[in-house]
Amino acid sequence: MIQERKSKKGALAGLILAAVLLALAVLLENLSGMLGANAVPDFLAPTSQLFVVLKKGAVYSLVAVSMNLLNGFTGLFSLGQAGFMLLGAYTYAILTVPMSAKDTVYYLFGGSAVPFSLPDLFGGVDSPVGLILGVVLAILLGGCVAAFFAFLIGLPVLRLKSDYLAIATLGFAEILRAIFQWPALGPVTNGANMITQIPTFNNFNLTGENGAVILRLSTFFPFLVAIVCIAVIVMLINSSYGRAFKAIREDEIAAEAMGINLAKHKMLSFCISSFFAGVGGALFAMFVNNAQAKVYTSTMTYEILLIVVIGGIGSISGSCIATFLYVACSEWWLRFLDSPIVFDSPTETGRILFIVAFAAVVIAGAALLIRRDRRGANQTWKQALVLLVALLLLCWLAWFIITGSLKVPLARTGFRMVVFSIIIMVVVLFFRRGIMGDKELSDLLLRKKTSVKEAAK
Repeated sequence: MIQERKSKKGALAGLILAAVLLALAVLLENLSGMLGANAVPDFLAPTSQLFVVLKKGAVYSLVAVSMNLLNGFTGLFSLGQAGFMLLGAYTYAILTVPMSAKDTVYYLFGGSAVPFSLPDLFGGVDSPVGLILGVVLAILLGGCVAAFFAFLIGLPVLRLKSDYLAIATLGFAEILRAIFQWPALGPVTNGANMITQIPTFNNFNLTGENGAVILRLSTFFPFLVAIVCIAVIVMLINSSYGRAFKAIREDEIAAEAMGINLAKHKMLSFCISSFFAGVGGALFAMFVNNAQAKVYTSTMTYEILLIVVIGGIGSISGSCIATFLYVACSEWWLRFLDSPIVFDSPTETGRILFIVAFAAVVIAGAALLIRRDRRGANQTWKQALVLLVALLLLCWLAWFIITGSLKVPLARTGFRMVVFSIIIMVVVLFFRRGIMGDKELSDLLLRKKTSVKEAAK
């Protein structure tokens, strides 16, 4: 009874949070239109990096949650996420290229072998019905194609375990990428070339008769699709099937002894995860405005896996939070490190803030490393090494201050990724279970309320 009440409260909190996020997405994107372009900061402009982060974060959060369903809740270590995203992206792109643009897109192959376009069947992308029905149907078909291939691949592959399963699914993704670039399939996949001129998120902006945008919904749409899909995954995890997935993760032999059909539930988890990865691939094609096989490499899978690990294996909330943090850091917050940083004077506020921030990071990092190794045996040399490195960095900072140097060294193209990698290493070292572990936001909130009530009594 108590568990049921917690579940209902968690579901209600999730619905409220989803509604707030959707309303906030619409409000932020239309703020410059309501108040005027000069009345809002530059980062709230519709073309700013903020909305790029929000759109990509929504897409990646869905893919990360789909991977967490398989890796975190079922215990199957799969690395085929990029391959299933590729299937979803190409299915969406092939089915939504307008008939008027097919000769232009497939000009190297004399036109497309697909004689129809889903939006055109319902009136075209300029029609609200044609746009919504055509795009939504293409996205769902992208997920279905990914799930179908997952079923075919899962028949032999799911007999494998641990690293062998990961290698097999990774190989499947690489094979798919090569097949889709095969010139013989050019009339369908356009070979190694992009499939362009497909409906994107911007097509959902409402425009007036003069073509001016009245209401921007380009951020609202990916958020809506991602939230609906994640809600379905959450309901699945909280169902009897989800409990069976968790039982398989904990102990396959015990789960089978309890009457759980291992082959059936593994295949079900694999296909569902692949379906939502395919939906995420279709959304990613809408985000980048094209579909091209060379984008869906193993690096993309590793990015998604990293997000899942940072957020917490077995936590939906953790995957969503980690996704937006990861995308924001890689695409926006650390961009300033890719260009030289020069201050106008030694007393400039920016230079002072840089000095304070650098010193704080060095001191805090050294303290955390020393505290982490304090309980181990014979850790004196490690602590000495940490102190030596911290001292050298602080000496460099002192030299930077004394000499009045106005240019920050190392800040150049590519330095952003070096700093980003260091941040990820620190997170993995000190948060081995991820940001959320296996907990959800609702669990933390309900636990806090319970502790407050117990304290009041």
